Amino acid sequence: MKLTTPMHITAADSDSRTISGRIVAFNEQANASTGKVVFARGSIQPQDVFLNLEHDNTRRIGKSIAMTVNDKEMTATFKIANTTAGTDALTEAMEGLRDGFSIELAVDNYEMQKDGTMKVLNGQLTAVALVTEPAVRSARVSEVAASEDSETETVTDTTNQNEGDKVENTTEQAAPAVEPVAAPEVTAPVQASRPAYYTAPRSPIVDKVSYLEHYLRASVLHDEDSRQYVKAADNTTSTAPGMIPTPQSTQVINALANADRGCIDGISRETLVAEGMTFELPRVTAVPSVDAIAENAAITESSLSATFLSVSVQPFKGRAISTVELIDRSRPEYLTALLQNLEFAYAKETDEYALAAMQAAVTTVTAQSANSATGFLGYTSKAAANVYGASLGFARSLIVSSTQWGNIMGYNDNGAPLYNAAQPSNAAGNVRGDSLRGVVSPGLNLYVSRSFGNAGTTTADGDSSMVVVNPDSYTWYESPRFTLRSNINSDGTIDILYYGYGALAAKVPNGAQFNNLP
Repeated sequence: MKLTTPMHITAADSDSRTISGRIVAFNEQANASTGKVVFARGSIQPQDVFLNLEHDNTRRIGKSIAMTVNDKEMTATFKIANTTAGTDALTEAMEGLRDGFSIELAVDNYEMQKDGTMKVLNGQLTAVALVTEPAVRSARVSEVAASEDSETETVTDTTNQNEGDKVENTTEQAAPAVEPVAAPEVTAPVQASRPAYYTAPRSPIVDKVSYLEHYLRASVLHDEDSRQYVKAADNTTSTAPGMIPTPQSTQVINALANADRGCIDGISRETLVAEGMTFELPRVTAVPSVDAIAENAAITESSLSATFLSVSVQPFKGRAISTVELIDRSRPEYLTALLQNLEFAYAKETDEYALAAMQAAVTTVTAQSANSATGFLGYTSKAAANVYGASLGFARSLIVSSTQWGNIMGYNDNGAPLYNAAQPSNAAGNVRGDSLRGVVSPGLNLYVSRSFGNAGTTTADGDSSMVVVNPDSYTWYESPRFTLRSNINSDGTIDILYYGYGALAAKVPNGAQFNNLP
């Protein structure tokens, strides 16, 4: 955290080109860029820093040559550079035109008090600025010592809130530099915090009531502070709305598509071969037999035979039309969102295709007796056994519709949930409302797919649609996805083609058992 807090200059010497004054007051409330602040004793240690002009680190006019610290304050003396900017700043400080100090502090540790005051416990001084308008009214040049040639002119400037400036000029021989003298601190009212690097007074006008109060103080009581507050408040969003830009976040809201593929995630995956629109997988149709044979008895002849399973490759394509103007003048997030949504559409279509191909291959179903915890357990247990009998492989996946997902989360034992139970002794699995994955009895991995009821599937996402699967019985083959941008068309449009290839191999058709309970 970085903050600035204004103090005041107590002495300036044009002959030695130095400016001195208190830069930190310990255990006294001050106004910083973040609001009210108190510096704990010992929270800041002296170190060499640059003196900047109005907190602009590109306008350095000097650097510290001495710093002292005690229980009450930290004072510093700065050597002003012999440059035009340095000479101007020294003159402005002597004339009371730019006569405030404001430190820049990197806060390492702090605590917030009940009244909203930040108490700095530890920080590192990074710079000090010479500023025009400190927030503390007494933060002015209180003493100036200047010498030119053989004579020294001493000017004393005393600032009082109720009296005008009093200036007394005397001419005498050169005298030693005047030690810094701390002026009394006056805490200006603070209503709200502001960002770091603040140098102008902050207005207490925060609503209509406070505006009216300071308007009356300015017009009737001729209060100068209130006059400044009202003047600043007149230049607001209501008087200059056209000057306020409307920023736009780079975050894109999309409630229409995502990359979920619950069906494909619930089965096995392989990389698609590089050539051809079909490929073949050998599938065993007969296996050798082994019998118990008596001594000297004839051995039964047997053999291994196989056929080839032909798998069709399906292309999936998406086309988006853009314009040269949109590509040239849009932000990079446009192309990111465009390609991301093509990816989402690709995921939806491929998942629906895989589920429809699985359902078309299955010849038997297992019915769930009722949409209840008992009916669900009966269906999954029986379907798992049927899958093993048909494929000689274990059912490890349960793919369900989003509606059935909700049903499962609602299954309970006398009000105690079964699949999101808090106590392990009552847990039949783990199904959560913030995850499309889970585990259900009898040891099946749960996958939620919104593809039920879409494309070629025959069950609707709105009933008890689900399927128990041996993942090895069905394999999804997929190629890498491609993005192809075409040439610019004659009308200035640009085609963006997103495409890929996929195939579903139903290796063991009845390695899955769909539920047909409506």
